[in-house]
Amino acid sequence: MPSMLSLPDAFLHAHRFISRPLLTIGQSQISFYTILAIVLAVSILYVAARLLKRFIVNRLLVDTVKDEGTRLALGTITQYLVVFFGFFVVLQSAGIDLSALTVLSGTIGIGIGFGLQNIANNFFSGVIILLERPVKVGDRIQVGEINGDVVRIAIRSTTILTNDNINIIIPNSEFVSNQVINWSHNDRNLRVTVPVGVSYSSDPEEVKSVLLQVADDHPDILQTPRPDVIFSDFGSSSLDFELRVWTKTRIQTPKILRSEMNFRIFEAFKKRGIEIPFPQTDLHFRSSDVPFWEKKDESGGKG
Repeated sequence: MPSMLSLPDAFLHAHRFISRPLLTIGQSQISFYTILAIVLAVSILYVAARLLKRFIVNRLLVDTVKDEGTRLALGTITQYLVVFFGFFVVLQSAGIDLSALTVLSGTIGIGIGFGLQNIANNFFSGVIILLERPVKVGDRIQVGEINGDVVRIAIRSTTILTNDNINIIIPNSEFVSNQVINWSHNDRNLRVTVPVGVSYSSDPEEVKSVLLQVADDHPDILQTPRPDVIFSDFGSSSLDFELRVWTKTRIQTPKILRSEMNFRIFEAFKKRGIEIPFPQTDLHFRSSDVPFWEKKDESGGKG
């Protein structure tokens, strides 16, 4: 029977195996040991970059930068820069001649140009979003038919949480190439307009007073800016008004707020005897002294 290897011999054979060159890049020989060291170093680098981002967002910039979205953007950019440049440092430390990667870089560039256009587009769009910050975490936005709160901005995509508690992941290129409505770009105040029609027999000043009282009684309506009432039009069947109110707490549910206001307005009008008309059409008949059977037809003869 073959003799068993001693423990030192086993370690020696294992060391020779992991140190055996697998491929050559330029003047550098890549072994299994080199690959393992690079993977371990990159993993540590990635974890360190994430911890650095968390430190920047939650500790370093808390006192100097009050806006959480700005801190998150700066932390994310720092994380990507640390990973990007740290990766090249790891390769250089592993003894890999980076100048030999020129051809490989060119090949990757061609691949990005032809096969990875969407990924590259979303990547650079993510950088633009983080730098220009047209949207930030916490904003209420609308992209096409999608309406919700921004909960995460990554380098490739942005996550939006809708009112139905559904996370929708949107490629970053959509924010650069398409129209985006940001309801809270400047602040979290949102104006909601409630159209109201009353009968022509109503007193406009009384209608205005009732509408403002309804707005003042709602707990989610801001007093600054003040609610106001616009006499918008003389409709075919009604006097048309618009109650315009501001809210900060109901920015996610403006339709529900408008519904609540309609319920309260209906009850207030009912108590004050203000009529909400339905569409109606008045027909007027003109009488003639000449009987229709005596009228001449188009040819001039009697009917």
